[in-house]
Amino acid sequence: MLKTFIENIKEKYNNTKILDKYILKQVVQLFIMGVFIFTTIIFASDTFITLIKQIAKFGIPFKVAFIIILLNLPAVIVMTIPMGVLLSTVMTLNRLSLSSEITVMRACGIGLNRIAKPIFIFAIVMALSSFFINETLVPIMNAKSKDLALWALGQKNIPDGKKNFVFKEISDNGHLKRLFYVGSCEKRTLHNVTVLDNSKDGTIQVLQAREGKTSPKGWEFEKGATYTMANDGEVLNTTLFDTSLVQFGVDLSKEKNKNIEKEMNFIGLLKHLTKSDIDSKNRRVYTIALFDKIALPITTLVFVLLGVPLAITPPRVRYNRGFLFSVLIIFAYYLIRALSLSFGEAGSLTPFIAAWLPNIILTVWGTWLYYKKVYTIC
Repeated sequence: MLKTFIENIKEKYNNTKILDKYILKQVVQLFIMGVFIFTTIIFASDTFITLIKQIAKFGIPFKVAFIIILLNLPAVIVMTIPMGVLLSTVMTLNRLSLSSEITVMRACGIGLNRIAKPIFIFAIVMALSSFFINETLVPIMNAKSKDLALWALGQKNIPDGKKNFVFKEISDNGHLKRLFYVGSCEKRTLHNVTVLDNSKDGTIQVLQAREGKTSPKGWEFEKGATYTMANDGEVLNTTLFDTSLVQFGVDLSKEKNKNIEKEMNFIGLLKHLTKSDIDSKNRRVYTIALFDKIALPITTLVFVLLGVPLAITPPRVRYNRGFLFSVLIIFAYYLIRALSLSFGEAGSLTPFIAAWLPNIILTVWGTWLYYKKVYTIC
């Protein structure tokens, strides 16, 4: 009798193990497809538009702009992991429900909790993976991306190896803003530079320097003079210098300090918030980003909690509505997320609520649906 009992336990364990493998195999396959689809959509829409804007507005070479986008790939994957898990969950369970396999499982005593167990385990693994990527790769890649963008902005008008050339900068209304004459350019250093600056009303400034180069702080000139003249040609002021730093166009030093929260992991951001010289607006933004580093990976579990009951199709429904449900849930989540983060940065919501509000709303909804579905045989 004891032997029979043990054999029954082993048989039941093997059967459930086969069931887990059967469900997980489909979930993983659809997850990979989902991540690929959503990553492609983001790259083909928002990211591609950003690429075109960078090329058109700032004159960044296509090759450099493309590398910048690739450096942002880990951040995109962190966003698409929850989407992929949701799609795979809903599509897998919806298909099993349409083929009446879930009805048969539940009739044999296998409850929804047991059916969903391998999916929740997979979601936990993906949430931890998302957190790991967001803590290790994303900050490094974001920093590299910004440095490369700033370097490209600073180098955009410097044709290395040329001699006796001119390049100009035009204002938004089509008037000449600055005119650069360069004797020669070697290793990104300009020699015998003359700059005609017409950007200020009423005066014209002429800068002559032996050497010049760009940096994130601006244009650095060495051994030269600056002449300030009125529109009638009268010299108002003359300044000699050994070194001079001039801001032309974009203030790259300010750009370098933007969105620094994306270049730090959780511990780094936590340490940064202990500084006393951060203004209230930036402190609010950094605090929201700190809470969001935990909230975003947890979204993977929230999506599964909501996706499992929605994927169980009633008997009267004879079509796979999994993809439609996935798209609607993702749209609702990121709409709420965008609004809550905006209200949080404006100070209307506390940083914690701003980061966690989408998860809170979907968790309450998902828990209610899951509870109802557990005690309902489809």
